[in-house]
Amino acid sequence: MGVLEKAPAKINLSLDVLGKRDDGYHEVEMIMTTIDLYDRIELESLANDTIHVSLASRYVPSDERNLAYKAAQVLKDHCNINNGVHIRMDKNIPVSAGLGGGSSDAAAVLRGLNRLWKLELPLEELAHIGSAIGSDVPFCVYNNTALVKGRGEKVFPLPKPPPCWVILAKPDIGVSTSKIFQLLNTEDVVHLRTEEIVNALIAKDFQKLCTYSANVLEKVTLERYPEVLELKKKMTGAGALGVLMSGSGPTIYGLVQQEKKGISIYNGLRGFCDEVYLVRMLG
Repeated sequence: MGVLEKAPAKINLSLDVLGKRDDGYHEVEMIMTTIDLYDRIELESLANDTIHVSLASRYVPSDERNLAYKAAQVLKDHCNINNGVHIRMDKNIPVSAGLGGGSSDAAAVLRGLNRLWKLELPLEELAHIGSAIGSDVPFCVYNNTALVKGRGEKVFPLPKPPPCWVILAKPDIGVSTSKIFQLLNTEDVVHLRTEEIVNALIAKDFQKLCTYSANVLEKVTLERYPEVLELKKKMTGAGALGVLMSGSGPTIYGLVQQEKKGISIYNGLRGFCDEVYLVRMLG
């Protein structure tokens, strides 16, 4: 018997960098939510003590470099599990896109193996285990809307965003998160009014959410990749609101409340780049 898990993509409603930490990481303050674009993860126990990952993607490794593989190994070590697992991955989330696909896959493996191996670990413990795999994994374990602090390990649940459609567009480039953080001058950062975004979520205020959403990494990525800046201009010009880069990019997203408007913007962007999606918020 196998176990199936969905691994939804995330978007940043805000991303602020408060400074550089002594451990080399950056201190962040982010609000993230999940969207209805997801990978599918199927887990099957193996009698021998091995981890096998299979997927049809030339962009994603299937060995120990894969975050899903790492998640299985970390959980095996944490719980002294001698069984192996076959991880089948159906990838739909764009790679190196700022949408947390690898982190969400890892979180889905943690949740799925918790069920498959009947470990009965609480989500809090799975999130703690996930923090050793990647900064976004703890948030992805919960699969909600949340304020995230520290280097990503502190997750505080928030109300889900007001109902709306999300248009996502990714230019045909990949962006290194570590490289963007290296290029960021933390002394030049104009910090966000994160509390206003929290208040917008509590009040279900779509306009206020769009007004205060921001990402301090945008300046770095847009200066380095002019195609991302052009994409943001096109989406804004098409009438999307709250147009923002997710994570370190290069994906740009915009919000609309009317499905018809979302379809119109989606169709317009299809001629500009190949990877365009129209999805709903989950959160």
